Amino acid sequence: MPKKFMKRYLPTPEKIRAMESLQFLGDILHEPNLWHINRHSVSRAFLVGIFLCLIPMPFQMLAAAFFAIWFNANLPLSTVLVWISNPLTMPPMFYFNYKVGAWLLDRPVLKFEFQASWSWISERILDIGIPLYLGSLIVATLAACAAYLTIQFLWRRKVRTDWQERRLLRRPSR
Repeated sequence: MPKKFMKRYLPTPEKIRAMESLQFLGDILHEPNLWHINRHSVSRAFLVGIFLCLIPMPFQMLAAAFFAIWFNANLPLSTVLVWISNPLTMPPMFYFNYKVGAWLLDRPVLKFEFQASWSWISERILDIGIPLYLGSLIVATLAACAAYLTIQFLWRRKVRTDWQERRLLRRPSR
């Protein structure tokens, strides 16, 4: 994995600890595994970040930070990964999740129409919300597990090839 690349762009633990707005967390941010870039912390960060970016909810970054601390994942990477779902990518992602949920519940997919009124929202919340959240949970779980396993596999493969290259370099040439 591009460890040096990630270290270059992620904030250092010292910078995060120095932020006055985060002082209320106390010693939680002093846990070294929240900042280490290794196979386990990065793969867990992908698990957390990818899962939460596919769930329609407000304050995804706060949830990602909470779960990163809980699962001992890389904190900065977890919070950055939720930005995969941004205002440009949310509509197609969540529409796909809705279609998956409607398919699983054997419901017809409703035509897209939106009215910014409380009456429309209260009428459609069950028709749209249940398939949307079911589809989101299924897609998020599958995507997060796939991301976790992919990072584990790629990291191990990179370490294996590095070991093989070093072993070849150490061999005496004949």
